[in-house]
Amino acid sequence: MKFKTIITSLTAITAMTLGGVTTASAESTLDIVKKRGHLRCQVGPPSPGYYNLDSKGNWYGLDVQTCHAVAAAIFGDKDKLEIQSVSSQMRFTALANGESDLLSRTATWTMSRDTQLGLDFLQPNFYDGQGFTVRKDSGITSALQLKGAKVCVTSGTTTELNLADFSRVNNLNISAVTFEDFNVRDETYLNGGCDSTTGDKSSMAGNLAAFPVPSDHIILPETISKEPLAPAVRHGDSEWRDIVAWSIFAMINAEELGVTSANVDDMRANSDDVNIKRMLGVEGSLNKGLKLDKDWAYNIIKQVGNYGENYEAYMGSGKLGIGIPREGSANALWTKGGLMYSPPMR
Repeated sequence: MKFKTIITSLTAITAMTLGGVTTASAESTLDIVKKRGHLRCQVGPPSPGYYNLDSKGNWYGLDVQTCHAVAAAIFGDKDKLEIQSVSSQMRFTALANGESDLLSRTATWTMSRDTQLGLDFLQPNFYDGQGFTVRKDSGITSALQLKGAKVCVTSGTTTELNLADFSRVNNLNISAVTFEDFNVRDETYLNGGCDSTTGDKSSMAGNLAAFPVPSDHIILPETISKEPLAPAVRHGDSEWRDIVAWSIFAMINAEELGVTSANVDDMRANSDDVNIKRMLGVEGSLNKGLKLDKDWAYNIIKQVGNYGENYEAYMGSGKLGIGIPREGSANALWTKGGLMYSPPMR
């Protein structure tokens, strides 16, 4: 299915919310998605590494691949998918009201979001942290030198709250200059409207690469927050939650077991490893609890790849990557000292 981009407007979302915070349905999300014939998956405005548009208007990126994985698990076709691009201010409302089936867009998993918005956050697909970008010629080498500075920040995000906390705790009296669009935020910074800009370090690395002269700017060493970036679904539909969660776990588990998009056919036909056989549907019946076909995980790995393949392609040194090293980071597999870990598939 050809991608369809939707920029959800404030007017549209307001109309959706007039009837309440969420819309209930007697049908499960899985039934609705199957009946519709494609998945509605929400990302944000284009952001390097996570979700971006190619010259033909097709979406790509680490978070987009989560959308593809769920579509492949359900339909056996990763492209039975509609991508929705929604602003940070409207993202959770669009998911809660049923406009989106799944949110996969650099959303930080926090306690208040997980317990007060009618949503469930799942396994993070990227562990990040907030930092600051400054001009190299400013002489600033530490975030603690930003006393009295004007800092550009995107509104409606944990970034804005973290900035206020950091300023207060360290008595810096930082003035936050807020923007709904990170592109306007960065333009204001580049035009001298702010002394610094702040955001998740991974996003800043991608955005900085697009600056007219990237070498004129640096990302300061401090990381001032924990930002586990995780997909989310509506609360109360455990069947749908399981499908999305285990689609992500399948990609992580495949990497751990050495199963890739290139060798998955050989592994399915010839591997003697019972863990691989179970995951790929050769043995057992892991699919029954998900109400999916036996080859649901095979389809994910064959069409989308394992987690490591996707990290390298979009966050790492791949052609479309933004050059963030994985080794030694929280995004490495647990077997290599990181936090990427799948429960046993058995």
